[in-house]
Amino acid sequence: MPWYRKDLLDIESLSAEEIKTVLDTARAFKAVGERAIKKVPALRGKTVVNLFIEPSTRTRISFELAAHRLSADVINFTAEASSLRKGETLRDTARNLEALNADIIIIRHSCAGAPHFLARFLKASIINAGDGAHEHPTQALLDMFTIWEKKGRIEGLNVTILGDILYSRVARSNIWALLKLGANVTLCGPATLVPREFEKIGCRITYNLEEAIAQADIINLLRIQHERQRKTMFPSLGEYTALYGLNRERLAKTKPDALLMHPGPINRGVEMDSQTADCERSVILEQVTNGLAVRMAVLFLVNGGQPQEIAAT
Repeated sequence: MPWYRKDLLDIESLSAEEIKTVLDTARAFKAVGERAIKKVPALRGKTVVNLFIEPSTRTRISFELAAHRLSADVINFTAEASSLRKGETLRDTARNLEALNADIIIIRHSCAGAPHFLARFLKASIINAGDGAHEHPTQALLDMFTIWEKKGRIEGLNVTILGDILYSRVARSNIWALLKLGANVTLCGPATLVPREFEKIGCRITYNLEEAIAQADIINLLRIQHERQRKTMFPSLGEYTALYGLNRERLAKTKPDALLMHPGPINRGVEMDSQTADCERSVILEQVTNGLAVRMAVLFLVNGGQPQEIAAT
């Protein structure tokens, strides 16, 4: 279906058809990435700003490379080297960027709702690269793309999200995307990090790891979001690993074709051991590769491009 949105702010407000449009567009851009010449002129003459007020490695580099592949001019902005350190407001910073003719602003911020705030008064397209513990839409989209590519479908699959659900923006975006696309979602982790509130939107909750992973087609592991927690949510990392860490012994009790995912960075020896992280069922590095195609798709679509136009680029 055509894409009509100027911004990508969250997954919750997208329809299943819009999510599928992004995935279809990403598939076309992944094919572009397999050419000898990987650059296309889709955003030539456009300026993309990476406005990262919160640290990032994978997401920022992925967006930067995606913009370069589309022939855009890219400006990387970090809070440490900006007037935000002098007391300038986010609104004033963003309006100054727009005054410099920024066409697309990709924002990561520790405050939930920051992208929505900017989208209300800026003409530039806004892409949410993670806002607090709220959402991380492009991570969910690349996860959906990876599942779709590896399994051929999403509808009817059993997906277990394991770890810190309460503070994870990745979990929230994945939950919305999976439910909209017809997957069965199970959440598992310590009771303090997996609130029953998620049952109201259609998730199954269990605090037993073996039960959570027994019939899973996909196991998506999340790291503990220490930086967003206001107090200690479980006794120790050792206890967390003993109860919820994935290792080869536990992996042996899952379906033989169950896939392992992780948004990164991995805390090896906590949410999973190194053998598990690097095993043949892990698609973690494929997620990174697919993130480039998905972010190219998102940049292309919010700029007004339509899926059928990619073949001509």
